[in-house]
Amino acid sequence: MRYKKYDRKADHAYTFGVFPTLELLTHQPGQALHVLLHSSGDRSEGAKTIRTRCQQLGIPVEVNDTQIERIAAKENTYAIGIFQKYRPALDAAANHVVLVNPSDMGNLGTTLRTLLGFGFHDLALIEPAADIFDPRTTRASMGALFQMRFAYYRTFEDYAAAYPRMFYPFMTDGDVALPEAQFQPPFGLIFGSESAGLPDSYRTVGKTVTIPQRDTIDSLNLAIAIGIAAYEVTRERSTE
Repeated sequence: MRYKKYDRKADHAYTFGVFPTLELLTHQPGQALHVLLHSSGDRSEGAKTIRTRCQQLGIPVEVNDTQIERIAAKENTYAIGIFQKYRPALDAAANHVVLVNPSDMGNLGTTLRTLLGFGFHDLALIEPAADIFDPRTTRASMGALFQMRFAYYRTFEDYAAAYPRMFYPFMTDGDVALPEAQFQPPFGLIFGSESAGLPDSYRTVGKTVTIPQRDTIDSLNLAIAIGIAAYEVTRERSTE
């Protein structure tokens, strides 16, 4: 099959790189369709592992420099996994993170990796939102995408109706500082877009929380703010 550059409307997506491809084969092997290897890295240990796993799983694997160079976003891409897009359901009993209108693929990918590192597996995305299957997202996540449950919702109200719980919107002028906040599971941590944060309407959906910071900056990067919050919530739970 002749593959083209990534298209959000297509029913398949790509992993760029050996490690994200191995994560695909490890955690979502049923979605993997095909793996391409580049001749420059075909003898590496990573490529050997990919070949072994593909053979075990019955997934076609081939060396095809032309295909990789046609669809890869960067040079020195030695492996590409082609996989079927899928829509996992969120776990109603788990704690969730809710992103309202995130727009940056890199931030979204970094967020996935960070959340997984602190034990969060469920992410709700309120549209319009960045494409979680974009190869830039997958690469920034280092394959963490394949261990996450995620879902898109047209509005926050649609999501909240499906998963009623205590909500904690994060705002720069929130009512309670993060170190003093008490989180009642199952809960939802809500974060706004990189540029605008959360609209004032979110003040009515739960208890607003702020991350204490110096006034020398306007706000924290979204992925960093989520990492701080995830760490603090995890630390609090571990001492209960």
